[in-house]
Amino acid sequence: MSRDLSQDAVRTEFIEKTGLITQTEGLPRIAGRVFGILIYDGDVVSFGDLATKLQVSRASISTSIRILEERGLVKRVTKPGERQDFFQLAPNPYATMLEGIRKRNRSIQDDIAQTIQSLPAEADAVGRLTAYAGFYASLDAAVAVALNKVNSSKNPKTGQQPTALKDQSDDQ
Repeated sequence: MSRDLSQDAVRTEFIEKTGLITQTEGLPRIAGRVFGILIYDGDVVSFGDLATKLQVSRASISTSIRILEERGLVKRVTKPGERQDFFQLAPNPYATMLEGIRKRNRSIQDDIAQTIQSLPAEADAVGRLTAYAGFYASLDAAVAVALNKVNSSKNPKTGQQPTALKDQSDDQ
């Protein structure tokens, strides 16, 4: 990057970009910003801190967290003696994202196959629909390669450390 940005500015820019990326994927921008904070900071963050750091309502955080939890990207954790919920990246969230892509691709392939099966074999559209299904089959194969790579990676930085370790260090 040719610009000279402070680490805070880089962090803010990353969080905002992550929000925009998730928005293009059909998720709320705030959900992406929450995901961005969890990725960039690598910490367990309280519900209230997420609302404060992102300067959004608690209702928006609640909606976003629910979506991220449903997609298996964020994990809710508790800390002894704390009444509020805390959140961290789920283990290997990138594999979970790729598995979601594969599931959607396979559903699309099934829909195309049903359409092909409902047409006579000599119908004009069969060849084009078969090529369309082939595109999704190729995409599925490429995602499978990426998923294999992510799952075989020994990179410990794909998620946070178990909260038990953080909780113990907080008590000492």
